[in-house]
Amino acid sequence: MAVNRVPVLKRCRSLGLDPTYLGIDKKSNRNLRRSNRKMSEYGLQLREKQKAKFIYGVLEKPFRNYYQKAQKKPGQTGENLMILLETRLDNVIFRMGLARTRREARQIVGHKHVLVNGKQVNIPSYLVSAGDVIEIKEKCKGSQRYKDIIEVTGGRTFPAWLEVDQDSLKGEVKELPKRDDIDVPVNEMLIVELYSK
Repeated sequence: MAVNRVPVLKRCRSLGLDPTYLGIDKKSNRNLRRSNRKMSEYGLQLREKQKAKFIYGVLEKPFRNYYQKAQKKPGQTGENLMILLETRLDNVIFRMGLARTRREARQIVGHKHVLVNGKQVNIPSYLVSAGDVIEIKEKCKGSQRYKDIIEVTGGRTFPAWLEVDQDSLKGEVKELPKRDDIDVPVNEMLIVELYSK
């Protein structure tokens, strides 16, 4: 399985991203040397795609598959793409505050700690749908790991499309998110333009 091992803060700097979107509180003290050259249209489009891939932890091939799925759905392709990425199980775990970062959420799912509608799911890219109940397994709930996570994520605000009960490490997807509910700094129209060439 391919894994992205790029140092997070370094990648954030190169993409002009704030690490808080990844759930990381650290700030980089280094200044990025900016060249005075104007970025080409293709460069801007590519950077937006790389930003989306990096935030959600998706590699190129799966990302392209999400784009093709988004094209087939009714509505705007860019919005559909963002909604598909947002409804990945690892992202939903992160949004519910059951993980500090999306990478940690991916690990929690991979370690078989998560139940969706009472069934164990260990696929981070599993797409949740409206009405799904997501919770941490009963035997994992008492572990120190989740106490530490709740301590860190307790003050987070949850998206309107999720109903979360952090005390019982459980939540429900009330509805699928709309583009306005997704606070990720990505201009999805540039990604659509890139792929439609």
